[in-house]
Amino acid sequence: MNKDQVKGNVEQDKGEAKKQMGKATDDKSLETKGRMEKGKGKAKEAYGDMKESFKK
Repeated sequence: MNKDQVKGNVEQDKGEAKKQMGKATDDKSLETKGRMEKGKGKAKEAYGDMKESFKK
């Protein structure tokens, strides 16, 4: 696991936390930011996966 994969996982977790907090407080803006951050984390993790596959 490389640093991009780890950072992607962390961003996904932070995004999910924001999304859930937005749902709990009925804050659509925070919920949307959480969804975007989670998507960004998935992209970063996919980039890390691709990098890892080229290493082998």
